[in-house]
Amino acid sequence: MTDQRTAAGSVDFGRATVARIYDYLLGGERNFPADRAAAHQLLQAVPEARDIAWSNRLFLRRAVHVLAETGIRQFLDLGSGIPTQGNVHEVAQAIAPDSRVLYVDIDPVAVVASNEILMGGPHRALEGDFTQPELLLDTLTDSDLATVIDLNRPVAVLYCAVLQQVPDNRIDAVIAPIRDQLAPGSAMVISHLSAADVTDAYDETTVSTAKSVFKAQAATEITLRTDAQLGALFGDFTIMAPGLVPLSDWRPELSGPDPYATAPTRSPMHGAVATR
Repeated sequence: MTDQRTAAGSVDFGRATVARIYDYLLGGERNFPADRAAAHQLLQAVPEARDIAWSNRLFLRRAVHVLAETGIRQFLDLGSGIPTQGNVHEVAQAIAPDSRVLYVDIDPVAVVASNEILMGGPHRALEGDFTQPELLLDTLTDSDLATVIDLNRPVAVLYCAVLQQVPDNRIDAVIAPIRDQLAPGSAMVISHLSAADVTDAYDETTVSTAKSVFKAQAATEITLRTDAQLGALFGDFTIMAPGLVPLSDWRPELSGPDPYATAPTRSPMHGAVATR
């Protein structure tokens, strides 16, 4: 592994991050003892945590596949995390070789890992905070980044398993500035923990324990939302078929089997793809 202390600058390896917990759950190698300890605590509370992570990853790939087939050539992956096999640029370029992807994550380890993979290609990874959209939009006007993402042309913005880190009193301020600036023909992809299915599948103590792991180990609050709340995040975009559904029900024929395809319970994450 690259020396992340040198490459990523000052990184607090004693504190877990959501990106590196997710990396561990997906079988990645760019995580550290704090991340693994947090993941083990999460798995004790929610043994299906790995399945949830993989279900989300497969949904992301299917969504990118569909949007690339519709003609979108620019993808902005916000809260992108650490690369795994079948990244956004790999899926998009398999459909359209001229696709461009900009990955954005607040974790410098994720950004370093992404740029190591992307070196020499047309894509980029940027250290940034998707919860500060105005700053991100200012950064995107940089002439160098504009060669990757041109907001005057259709862009697919991906919010996969990240908006649950934003509290209700800030969610509109996080989503609206970017959503409302997207050009006609653009798209939004959202996957998110479902309030109804989480509470149906797990008792209150389990949910509280899982939330406390993210709060204590990764300084992250988790907010569950209803389908009505999630649908509102798309604004005036039109949600594509099959709608806002459990992730395992969204175009399942386009990827390998979702862990929840034959599970006795529904996926606790819902998702949708919408276009302008």
